[in-house]
Amino acid sequence: MLLRRVCLRHILPIRNLPYTFRRTYAEALDHLPHSPLSATNLPPPSSPDSSLPVNPYDSTTRPEDTPDPPFALRSYKPRTPGVRHLRRPINDHLHKGRAYLPLTFARKGQHLGGRNNSGQIRVRHRGGGHKRRIRMIDFHRATPGRHTVERIEHDPGRSAHIALLTHNETGAKSYIVAAQGMRAGETVERFLAG
Repeated sequence: MLLRRVCLRHILPIRNLPYTFRRTYAEALDHLPHSPLSATNLPPPSSPDSSLPVNPYDSTTRPEDTPDPPFALRSYKPRTPGVRHLRRPINDHLHKGRAYLPLTFARKGQHLGGRNNSGQIRVRHRGGGHKRRIRMIDFHRATPGRHTVERIEHDPGRSAHIALLTHNETGAKSYIVAAQGMRAGETVERFLAG
């Protein structure tokens, strides 16, 4: 059975309502009576010489010499409802072309479309799809010496970006998982002899 809602607007004015009846979501922590972060318990605003840590993402307390947040987001015009609140990271440093093909192989035979060893369908609705290529990542980094980062690429098989390296002496190419902030033209080095 549904209960009728009691409209308190006619009984009490909105300003005299207790805090439990208010529905202002923008002021969540400031007006709670027993909150440890209420307005009476907040520390004073941080000054440049204070020992309190400064949040780099808060523009109100950030000093001018602090760098911007490590990434920027691209927003889109709301041409459709799904694009209205869409935010994507700006990855203009990624390579626009195909992968370096000698370091890839076709993804065949790994996913057999739900078939078993006799070719009968055992899992339905599998198979087909777009052709894919696996990037071979050098996780061991056994080749010593300096390597130059040729480009940063998007790898559809993992959530991290990958970097194409060229050995400065031999010219051999290899893929590694790109570190945060790594860009084309930089030099990485392995010091241990292989």
